[in-house]
Amino acid sequence: MTFDRAQLVDVDFSGTRFAQFTVHGSEFEECDFTDAVFEQLSMGTTCLRGPWDGVGWPQSVFRDCVFRRTRFASSTFFGNVRFERCTFDRSRLRDQTNTYEAEFVDCVFLGRVRSVNFWGRPTDHQAALRRDRNDFTGNDFTDAELDYVALHHIDLQAQRWPGLPGYALLDRISARVEAVLPLVEQWQDADHRKLARFSLEFLADTALMQNDDQALVSPLDMGRKVPPALREELFEALRRTSSGIAPG
Repeated sequence: MTFDRAQLVDVDFSGTRFAQFTVHGSEFEECDFTDAVFEQLSMGTTCLRGPWDGVGWPQSVFRDCVFRRTRFASSTFFGNVRFERCTFDRSRLRDQTNTYEAEFVDCVFLGRVRSVNFWGRPTDHQAALRRDRNDFTGNDFTDAELDYVALHHIDLQAQRWPGLPGYALLDRISARVEAVLPLVEQWQDADHRKLARFSLEFLADTALMQNDDQALVSPLDMGRKVPPALREELFEALRRTSSGIAPG
């Protein structure tokens, strides 16, 4: 199915299997995609016919839509798309890295979110998009399980993060990592020391590069192959080095 400058309101797509679903400059409002399956999906394509001229790129909008147990195709091309007040409830939102131009505002994420990139700045085509920042604010991740989720140049304090034990929104990541590295050197197992050093240095580098030395941190960031007791010890030490920028 192809939607070209279409407007759809209160359409029930639940349970539908789409071999191909392409959207260009369209709006979907209060639509239900529960249990829908997308084998190929482009949610905000540049153009539908011929080569793109690189000039105009209309935005597609999904507003108050429900994606419950929806199966997104891996590596979906999100394109210039905006989600407003949408619910992603246990949707198969995983292995999504082609999200450079996607905007999310006041959306709710429930269940597992795995291997997804969220971008606060589009990496290219700013002139065609007519913006140099993606709107990413007010999103609720409090009941989401975040696994390998990368946040690029996003205001972390403008979102709601998991309130479960084991997550912390922290500032001064580089200084914290430097402070806890001596603790790692006291561990007896050389492999555990190596894994933890690599994980901490990676955490510090990405936080500095992506979000002004801030990050949402969990014990898994201490090294997934590090024994759980050591992960927890290191995570708590990282939190205690100075106060965080948000509770929990």
